[in-house]
Amino acid sequence: MTLATDSLIVDGVRLAYRDRGRGEPVIFIHGTPSHSYEWRDVVPHVEAAGFRTVTYDLLGYGRSERPVDRDTSVAGQTDLLEHFLDALGIEQVTIIAHDIGGAIGLRFSLSRPDRVRRLMLIDTVSYDSWPSSSWQKIIDENLDDCTSMPQDAFNALLTRQLKMTVTDHTLMDGDVLQAYLAPHQSTLGRVSFFEHQVRHYDSKFTREISDELPRLTMPVRILWGEEDQWQPVRYAKRLSDAIPNARLAVVPEAGHFLMEDAPERVVHEVLDLLRTPPR
Repeated sequence: MTLATDSLIVDGVRLAYRDRGRGEPVIFIHGTPSHSYEWRDVVPHVEAAGFRTVTYDLLGYGRSERPVDRDTSVAGQTDLLEHFLDALGIEQVTIIAHDIGGAIGLRFSLSRPDRVRRLMLIDTVSYDSWPSSSWQKIIDENLDDCTSMPQDAFNALLTRQLKMTVTDHTLMDGDVLQAYLAPHQSTLGRVSFFEHQVRHYDSKFTREISDELPRLTMPVRILWGEEDQWQPVRYAKRLSDAIPNARLAVVPEAGHFLMEDAPERVVHEVLDLLRTPPR
């Protein structure tokens, strides 16, 4: 199931997105190495519960444009998020965010708290938690010569990383694995992956907002896979302690891609948050 089926020009660039349903708006922000496909088993249930659901591929990801001259870091994506909401006519929104999407959600919630009704952080990067050791090794060994990497070698590298995101490795196989690999099955796709994603794996974007987290006043839910190999659960507890209105739920036998390991639990937690009165 592909979620980003439509396109919209936002601040001069093309974003692939999906906007469905009626009612209070909820936006889902994916992580890396990923695209909006990761929400396929979550969004339809939230939409069926009576909410307007918006999913999109971050700039440089999935089916969105892969520009040569735009900032696709967490900071750049945060700026673009505001333009995207404006283009959709959404003034206030609940943000459901995963991985680097969580950093985008945090930065946006701090800069425009008037526009965020609630915030959910799922296995998000924070503080100095990223890049993980396995990604740092890839950055050190492959970033400078990524243009010469053969497709088979790239697929093997990314497959190894994706297998680390789930506790049940059979979930990251077959059609699901191919869907995560699909945006990178060309020279452009491989180079874009390193330039638009991996090159921006930099904890400065979360370290520089760490002291501001206590300013968040909206309801915040933190949801984490207990077996996350990239973002250890101690960071979830650190976020929970720093954010005044945060509630933490740790899911056993689940990894970094919680929506793959435990989609029903994610749906339950999202709907529970949406029943919480904003502020």
